[in-house]
Amino acid sequence: MKNQLESYISRFFRLESAGGIVMMLAAIAALICANSPVRAYYGLLLDTPVAVMIGEFVVAKPLLMWINDGLMAVFFFLVGLELKRELIEGELSEKRKIILPGVGALGGMLVPAMIYLSFNSGDGLASQGWAIPAATDIAFALGVLSLLGSRVPVSLKIFLTSLAVFDDIGAIIIIAIFYTSNISPAALLLVCSCLPVLALLNRYNVESKSLYIAVGTIMWLAMLKSGVHATLAGVIMAMFIPLRTDNPGVSPLKIMEHDLQALVAFFVLPVFAFANAGISFSGLGAAQFFHPVPMGIALGLFIGKQVGVFGSCWIAVRLGAAKLPKDMSWGGLYGVAALCGIGFTMSLFISSLAFEGTDIKLIFDERLGILAGSIMSGVIGYLVLRRCLGRGGAASSPANTSSR
Repeated sequence: MKNQLESYISRFFRLESAGGIVMMLAAIAALICANSPVRAYYGLLLDTPVAVMIGEFVVAKPLLMWINDGLMAVFFFLVGLELKRELIEGELSEKRKIILPGVGALGGMLVPAMIYLSFNSGDGLASQGWAIPAATDIAFALGVLSLLGSRVPVSLKIFLTSLAVFDDIGAIIIIAIFYTSNISPAALLLVCSCLPVLALLNRYNVESKSLYIAVGTIMWLAMLKSGVHATLAGVIMAMFIPLRTDNPGVSPLKIMEHDLQALVAFFVLPVFAFANAGISFSGLGAAQFFHPVPMGIALGLFIGKQVGVFGSCWIAVRLGAAKLPKDMSWGGLYGVAALCGIGFTMSLFISSLAFEGTDIKLIFDERLGILAGSIMSGVIGYLVLRRCLGRGGAASSPANTSSR
């Protein structure tokens, strides 16, 4: 019996959708805590003060901020590692393969942002959340896609993954430019002083992970004090991890990427979801749900992503700038475009930055829009793909007709 249970657990953690399932359970647990007698303890847990002191250097933040600024830096570090590998030797290393997902990602960020602003352009405070529906949660999207099993053509998985990489690049740029304030020159100087050290480690193909982690930790602490969001330290550090070394067969980047995947999927993202998805439905009415902010987010994710991703790809193909892969149909592309509306993790993260330090949550809860838009997108995307893929894999309509 024990061996059988261990076998079931082992098989579960090997599933592509396992990380998304664990994150979904964490989000459900947060909703239960926020709407049950333990809600006071849930709030106290997230507000627990945590301080790190080294001499006169002190970082004191509530537990929620350590999760959003600290654990998510690990997530962004993994994103940076995946991005670097894809650009050097992955799907994004070939120009002809990056046009379609690149165009799709651009449209999938612009249209949702425009929809959100159409609801909130007259409110200076609410308009800060314009980037919330522009994000895609690749873990959840791939998790839903994996539910269809072998029917999903490889080209669809590659397209969704590549689009998500571009989406992550866009999110990183947005965070760096639009959600940075109160710059501290001294702390930023310390961040910059870490870069030559990382560059030297990279130049001499140093394989020691501990050295990179030590310098990266110092850079993260300095970034935390600089006014630039600390999670960007993870992306910057990842760019200096060598993909290849003088030792054949040893890739520090791939080793670190492999080591972090399970940690991020089964700990970092679920903890983040648990800490940020706890919406209280007490006293919730139509006025709160139909507030311009949650409505703009929900429609931005659900309609904006479909229109933006599918529409921009359709235009690119019709203009001859790109081609659909031979085993991808328009129906399959539309289903994936709908899945891109699952914004959960990244949308929650950006919303925490957009409305950080304000009392705007007393007026509305933007997380309502994130949950509604993500759920609708996931359901529609799954149903569309299930119908168009059928039992045999790619849909019956030939993709090559799109290039005429």
